[in-house]
Amino acid sequence: MTTPLSLGIDFGTTNTVVALADARGPAHLVRFPAPNTLPSGGVEDASGSELFAFRSCLSFHAGDRPNDRTIAAGPWAIEAYVEDPAETRFIQSFKSFAASESFTETQVVGRRYRFEDLLSTFLLKLRAYADAAMTDLPSRVIVGRPVTFAGAAPSEPLALSRYETAFARMGFSEILYAYEPVGAAFFFARELDHDATVLVGDFGGGTSDFSIIRFEREAGEIRAIPLGRSGVGVAGDAFDYRIIDHLVSPALGKGSSYLSFGKTLPIPNRYYSAFARWDQLALMRASRDMREIRALVREAVEPEKIARLVETLDENYGYQLYRSVSRLKEALSAEEAAEFRFEAGSISLAGMVRRTTFERWIAPELAQIEAAVDAALANAGLAADGVDRIFLTGGSSLVPAVRAIFHRRFDPARIETGAELESIASGLALMGRERDLSRWTTRAGPGDTE
Repeated sequence: MTTPLSLGIDFGTTNTVVALADARGPAHLVRFPAPNTLPSGGVEDASGSELFAFRSCLSFHAGDRPNDRTIAAGPWAIEAYVEDPAETRFIQSFKSFAASESFTETQVVGRRYRFEDLLSTFLLKLRAYADAAMTDLPSRVIVGRPVTFAGAAPSEPLALSRYETAFARMGFSEILYAYEPVGAAFFFARELDHDATVLVGDFGGGTSDFSIIRFEREAGEIRAIPLGRSGVGVAGDAFDYRIIDHLVSPALGKGSSYLSFGKTLPIPNRYYSAFARWDQLALMRASRDMREIRALVREAVEPEKIARLVETLDENYGYQLYRSVSRLKEALSAEEAAEFRFEAGSISLAGMVRRTTFERWIAPELAQIEAAVDAALANAGLAADGVDRIFLTGGSSLVPAVRAIFHRRFDPARIETGAELESIASGLALMGRERDLSRWTTRAGPGDTE
């Protein structure tokens, strides 16, 4: 087997996809053998025995000896966590902290991990699970990066410095970076048979990114002229939390009251903030809040609701809950109404949800995404009719309310979707064939590396 020309990595908040490109032909997705029980750990192929979308998560299981740990990644990490949550530290969506100056390190089983340590650990485990597919790697890797990193005050140089350290540990001698929507645009541009101005929208778990690029064919090669870009740190994960906050948390006591010294007081909202990420729910069991929550069962005006909250936390129902949320979101992408059903232990929550209701819940995030689309057009100095094609990719691009943002601005005949999870990684890998990679990629700046 010859060494491929380049490798593309789409390290996402929710999933990571890897693709390899040879000198000719399509890019090849790296596939992973699915674990015996695949707990929503990735997207399977038609046979069901392999997956290509590898969940961006890690688990650390404490061993019998001090500082001993068993590390797993992707679906195997989820499997380990679900089997033994009390003894397993689970970390997901850690891409969200890449550009955060406030995140310096975290303690895991007696060892300190910086962001670059988490990322390199994840990448090395991913490579090990891929086995033969990633044995003989090229010297060049093209890494996707968001237009705007997630966080309140993201530091792009810090994020790229951390990326550079982690990817260098894999042994790559040439590390290049390309905006994630540009990777998707390159994948899409292969099908263009004429010059065109293309807007690409990439909707991940943590960010929604937009790039506007002019593609022109020149002597048989595609020439790209970047015109504008924009991004916002909200996407599918925020949609999930809105469902939890409106549909589930009230049934677990949010918005209800308790009695204290003859006064009626509201149940603290902070108890429900952990539902933004299901893996954080297990951490509440040993917290001060958990002791308060247990005491509230006796004092609550509606004790049955707080009892449900206690059971959800004690029995670690977070994963089942978020699977129920994902199923509802997927169903509402196809139907005007769908049933939400969450059953675990003695808890049974069910009810019909209309798509219009869901869209009202996520209205704040939709407004931010809409503003980012307008910002990309303004950055490019274009009106909507100046865009010839629109390519939408990423899982949340399937949400009808997200698609409606583009249908209101552009001719629907110009809008295309497809390869929602594989387009970025494939496009990144295919870039490696270009004679002038500077058209598409950048290196970490002088001040961006350690």
